[in-house]
Parts: sequence; structure tokens; C-alpha cells
Amino acid sequence: MIRLLLPEHVVIDHGPTQVNDRASVARSADRAMADRDARVKFLALWASLLAVRLALSVCLPLFGDEAFYWLEGQHLDWAYSDLPAATAVLARFGVELGGNQAWALRLPFAVLAALMPWLVIAIAHHLGVRGAHAWQAGSLAVLLPPLAGLGVMAMPDVPLTLAVLLCVEAVLALLTRFSAAAVLRLVLGLVLGGFSHYRFALPLLAAGVALLAMPGGRVLLRRPALWLAAAVGALAWLPLLLWNLRHHGAGLAFQLHERHPWQFDADGALFVPIQLLLLTPLLAVAMAMAVQRGWRAWRVQHDVRLGFVLIASLLLLAAYFVLGFFADRQRVSFHWPLPAYLPLLALLPAVLTDWRPLWRRATWLLLALGTTLGVGYLAAISVPAVRAHLASGSAYPENFAGWSEVTTRTRDALRSMPRDTRLIADNFMLAAQLGFALDGKPVAVLDHPRNHKHGRAAQLALWGMVPPPGPLPQPSLLLVEDTAVALKDRLRAYAQGCERHGALPVPEVLNVDHGHKRFLLYRLLPARDSSACVLPALAWIDQPPASSTVAGTVAVRGWAFKDGASVARVEIIVDGAVVAQAQYGLPAPHVAAYWQVSRDRAHPNVGFSATFDSTGLTPGRHWLGLIVHGRDGSIEPWQEQVFMVD
Repeated sequence: MIRLLLPEHVVIDHGPTQVNDRASVARSADRAMADRDARVKFLALWASLLAVRLALSVCLPLFGDEAFYWLEGQHLDWAYSDLPAATAVLARFGVELGGNQAWALRLPFAVLAALMPWLVIAIAHHLGVRGAHAWQAGSLAVLLPPLAGLGVMAMPDVPLTLAVLLCVEAVLALLTRFSAAAVLRLVLGLVLGGFSHYRFALPLLAAGVALLAMPGGRVLLRRPALWLAAAVGALAWLPLLLWNLRHHGAGLAFQLHERHPWQFDADGALFVPIQLLLLTPLLAVAMAMAVQRGWRAWRVQHDVRLGFVLIASLLLLAAYFVLGFFADRQRVSFHWPLPAYLPLLALLPAVLTDWRPLWRRATWLLLALGTTLGVGYLAAISVPAVRAHLASGSAYPENFAGWSEVTTRTRDALRSMPRDTRLIADNFMLAAQLGFALDGKPVAVLDHPRNHKHGRAAQLALWGMVPPPGPLPQPSLLLVEDTAVALKDRLRAYAQGCERHGALPVPEVLNVDHGHKRFLLYRLLPARDSSACVLPALAWIDQPPASSTVAGTVAVRGWAFKDGASVARVEIIVDGAVVAQAQYGLPAPHVAAYWQVSRDRAHPNVGFSATFDSTGLTPGRHWLGLIVHGRDGSIEPWQEQVFMVD
């Protein structure tokens, strides 16, 4: 028993006692009341967060990757280029229940996430924690900010985290009393984890080292039934292995090599402050104290269950800390250590009991605040006006934005085109979003850097969704997510599109959130003139700088060019209204020097200048933008930037 770690009143393996005095009766009554209060609080928190998750799943737009998991679910298989099958199966199950609705796609993930606090309580019980402290461990799990948002979206971390918790609980049960039921739970966790993500290998490795490090763990490893469970779990990795063997290791190459720079970057040290913020500082301190106290208790008592939780969790945390200096920093990875934190929550209530009431309340308050901020952000970005307001800053939810608007515009365009029109998207994320929103309508996907960056190119090719180089079929509606390519790479991307598929007609431009999500719609019809390759315009505002404060008459300067047609004129817009016609054709030799591959014959005279009067604008935040008119008749609104009026 973990007597040095936990207070006496939560240790349950005392022998039978006789309660012969009123003080003992009163203490028992107090403990029963505390247990009941803690249980009621846990159930209230758990139900509230589940309701919030379900509400968010209804109103939050699909994240880009979620749509692709839906697409994988429409092509059910044992493994894919990016992941094993679990996420796709869960996504398919959801839409089979409720149709192509965001809430239906996410429902299985919300249910799995709701099970996790209960598994934390079960882990606490295996560590000798009972009564109020066990329920408090569950409440800590409910309010843990990284877990609070898990299950809102259809993401692979949901089955992955659940699989880790299932395995931890099953191993602790087997270390307490070997049983067939615990072996079956271990098999379930191993199979689910193997079908969830490549990353499940790290918790497996940490757990194996933890068991090997202790005599009691090595005793468990000598059980034939455990190895039988491990063998069944290993079979879950077989589809992934076979997929990689058949496709020259494309999945492994992406997960282990292509997505990671494998070069030291000192920014990896940010892992610590980021994790402190995610856990909330006081809970992080309590967790550190619990680990320290637990380590001392384990060194004295040699409780194999406590040792397993401590060693496995700390090894996993250390692995993610080291990886942070070398691994992928372009994608969100702050949630990766969550499976390491959750088992440790069982040790925290005993530590918090020893704190002064003020600090305990502050810990719970910070947890509640962190969770509120997390789910509040998700709720906020589900509102289009909020997304538009955030467009100028780093908090802009780019992968949630623009999909509804481009779907609406696509429907409108298809109504005016022949019935046999093919739909083509330039990248996997846009194709998946359109397919989901259009009830499974087939969408072809061009070869695009984003497909390779996210490890989806091989899978799209296997599904036959990528048209070969050459003229695109007609009639077709081609949708290009312009902002999916960095501005510095767009001119080359436009030119490569012409080289691969021939000349394209004048596009219709759709600006979402002031152009921070920008789409080009090309109507490819048999009667179109394909003799010349005219590229979309590129433009920039040099003055005033973004987010600057202005007053009175404002000077606007910048440049714009358009290969294959040149620019006819440039209009200045403020908050969507034209406020000035720019003088176009001013010398700007630095533009041609930077865009060396540009073929616009107007170089170097591609600069423009204009002024507008800001005195009639209300003080505060406004949006400044351009409309570029091409000599080919094209009208292209450009990305807007914020400025402030005194």
C-alpha cells in the first residue's frame, strides 16, 4: 500500500475495525459525506463538459484534417498513408448514424473522450485511492485543459489516448490480481492503440521499460497470458506494416523522416513553459510534488503499481521533451504528452489535501479558467464574425475557416454549369471539405505541396483521385485555395499549374475573412480560349504598414503585376468600399528583382500610389485592401490588412 504517499483515510486495506465510539461514527459520517460531495461534483463536471463538447461539435466548422478522416472513412481500409484505420472507422460509424453532419462525424470521438475520466478513477483505485480522492482525480481529469477539448473534433488522439489509459488500467489490474478480464482489457487497449497512430509505439516502449525495471514487473512479464495479449496487440500493427511494404515505406517515411527536420532547434525548450501553461502552473507544481513524493514512497515500499505509473509516465514525458528539440514544429504537438499526465492525476488529490485551502481553491480555479478559455476559444471561432476579426493575428483559425463560404460558392457555380461537370480541388483538404459538404460528391485533387507535407499524396494517388498532367477534363470546376501556398511561392505555383494543365480561364475570386482565406474558381468549359496562359495577379501594400495608426490624409503605396495580361488599374478599398483610384505604372524595380520569373511586360513600372481621407472614419480598427483590374477583364480583390484610426 502507498502509505507514504496517501493519507491514512484513503487507504483501503485496513483490517476490519469496530466502531465503538461516537468520534469514530462521526469521522465515518464525515468521510461518507465528503465522498458523496466529491462524487456529485465529478458527475456534474463530467456531464457539463460532455454537454459542452456535444454543443461545440454541432456549431464548430470541420477542421481540415477531420474532413480527410471522413474521406478515409468513405474508402474503408486497414491502413492509410498517414494513419492506421481507427480514426477512419470511427468517422464512418458516426456519419452512418447521423449522416454527413459535423456532430455525427464527431459523436464517436466525444463518447470515447467521455470515458477517459472514468479510467483515471479506475487507475486511482488500483493505486489504493478511494472515496473522495478518487472522485477528485476524475474531476482533475475532466478539468485538465488538454483533455477538455479532446473529443470535440474527430482526431486520432482520441482513440490513441483512450488506448493508453486502457493499457495502464489493465496492467495495474494485472499487477494487483491477475485475471482474464484484465487481460482482455489489455488486449482491447493494445489493439485500439495499434489501429490509432504510429505514436502509440512510444507509450508501449515506456511501459515495457517500466515493467522491466522492477522485479514485480518482470514477474508479470513471465506470464504466458500476457505475451498472448501482446501478440494479439501486435497483430493490430500488421496492416500498417503491410501497407508500408506494399508502398515502399511511404507512411513510415512521412511519420519518421519527412515531417521532421531532425536538426537541433533551441526552440524545443519552449516545451516546458507551454506544458506549464496547459496544465496550469499550480497543477504542474502539485504534479511535480506528487511525483517526488511518490518516488520516495516507491523507493521505500517498492509498490510495483506505483513504480509502473511513475516510470512509464516520466519516460514518456522525457521522450517528448527530447523530441521537441528535433521533431516537427510546423504542426500542433503540445497535446502529445497528455497520456503521460492522466495516470499521474491519481496521485494529486493527496498532495492537494496537504495544501492550504487558499492554494487548493486557486488550483481548481485555474483549472476551470484554463478549460473555460480552451472551450471558449473553440466556441468563439465557430462564429464567422469572430474568425473575421481574428484574421489579422496569429490566433486566426486558418484550418477552420472558409469551408462554408467556398462550398456555397461551389454550389452556385455548379448550378450554372453542365450536369456532367467534374469538380476538381487543388489540395486534399479543400477536396475533403467539399466532398463532405456536398454529400460525398466525387472531387478530384491536383498534385499539391500540401498533399505531400501532410503525408496524403500517396493515399490520394491510390484512390485514383489525382488527374494526370495535361489538359483538365471539360466541363470542370477547378477550385484553388490560393492562400494554401505562401505568397513568395505563388507565382511559381501559378506557372507550374499552366505547365501541367494548360492555360486556365479568368478565375472568380472568393475572399473570406478579408482575404486571409482566398479561393480561385475556374470554370473550364469546352468553348473557352486556351491559347494564352494568364496568371492571377500578385499585389502588396507597402505603405501604410499593417496595424499602423493613421490620421487625416493617408498615403497608400505598393505594387501589383499580372503575368500574361498586365494590370489595367488598382482601386483602394476601406472596409469593403472603394475610396480611391490609384495612380498605376510607377517605377518599382525591386519587384522584378524579387519576382525574377515574372513575365509581366509592365516591369519595372508596376508600382501604384493613392491617397484617401480618413477623417470620416470612426476611430478604431479598419481594413485596407486592393482590387486589381487586369487587362484581360479580370477583377481580383486582394488580401486586406488592419489599420487604426486615431
